[in-house]
Amino acid sequence: MDYRECVLCPNMCRADRTRSRGICRQGDAVRIAWAGLHRGEEPPVSGKNGSGMIFFTGCPLHCQYCQNRQISGSDGLDYGADITVDELASIMLSLQGDGAATLNLVTGTHFIPSIIEALDMARGRGFSLPVVWNSSGYERVEALAGIDPYIDIYLLDCKTLSRDTASRFCGRAGYADAVIPVLEAVKAWHPYTDMDAMKGTILRHLVFPGELESTYAFLRFFAENYRDSFYLSLMTQFVPPLGDPGFPPLTEAEYDSLVDMMEELGIDDGFMQDPSDDDVLWIPDFTRDVPFPASFADADPFFLSLKHR
Repeated sequence: MDYRECVLCPNMCRADRTRSRGICRQGDAVRIAWAGLHRGEEPPVSGKNGSGMIFFTGCPLHCQYCQNRQISGSDGLDYGADITVDELASIMLSLQGDGAATLNLVTGTHFIPSIIEALDMARGRGFSLPVVWNSSGYERVEALAGIDPYIDIYLLDCKTLSRDTASRFCGRAGYADAVIPVLEAVKAWHPYTDMDAMKGTILRHLVFPGELESTYAFLRFFAENYRDSFYLSLMTQFVPPLGDPGFPPLTEAEYDSLVDMMEELGIDDGFMQDPSDDDVLWIPDFTRDVPFPASFADADPFFLSLKHR
C-alpha cells in the first residue's frame, strides 16, 4: 500500500503520486491545512478541551457544498503546508501535550501510508490518545483495513444511499455504492459503540435541501442495520454551493418530522444538530491561522511553526 499506482480510495485512479497528483489532487508529500484543538465536534470526541484535529489537504470527493472547499479541492485551491512524516508524528504528540481529548484525523484517506508510519513513530515517543478517523465514508475497504488497527473511533459520513442525490451533491454517483461496504466492514471490526470507553462508530448524515425523502430512507436503513452498533449524528449545517440561494434552509416542520421519525424508529443513541444554530460558526476559513471562531478552536503552536517557517 503506497503512492505508486495509487488505489487508496474508490476512485482507484492509479496515478503515480510520486510523480504527479491523483484525483485527490495530492502527491506523496503529506499536506495539512490546519492542526489544533476544536471544540465543535460531537461531545465525546471533543471532551473538555477539544479534539486534536489534523485537517489534511485534498479529498477523493469534490462536493460542491463542502464546507472545507478551500482545502478539499472543490474550489481548485490547495491551502496547507507540506510536512514530513516525522513532523506529522510531532504534531500528534504536540496535540496530546495541548490537552486534546482525542486525535482527530480529518480526510486522511489519500495519506493512509504516511499516517500509519507517523502513528507508529508517535506511539514510540509516548503518544496514547484515542484516534478518530473522520471521513466522508468514501473509502476503499482494502485500504481502510490497513489503518483500522490504529483507530478507536470512526466518525464517518453516510451522505446518502441514493445515486441521484450522490450525483447531485457529492459529484460521484458511485458514492452510494461505496459507502455501504465501508459501513459493513466497520461494523464487523467494531460491532459496538461505547463512548465512555472511547470505542466504536458515530455515523453522520447531512440533510440535503429538497432531499428529505433521501434522509427518511437513510434513517430507515440505519434503524434496520446499525441502530444497535453505531451512534447517529444527524446534521443540518448544509452549505449552499458557492452561496447559491436556490437551496432553502430546513424548515421547523421538516426538522420536527425528522425528530418524530427517529423516535418512531427507536434511534435514541446519538446527536442531533439544531438548525437554529448560527451556521456561520461552523464554516472555517483556512486562510487564517485559526480557521474557526476563537470560542471553537485553538491552533497548535507546533503546527503554526511549520506553517510559517
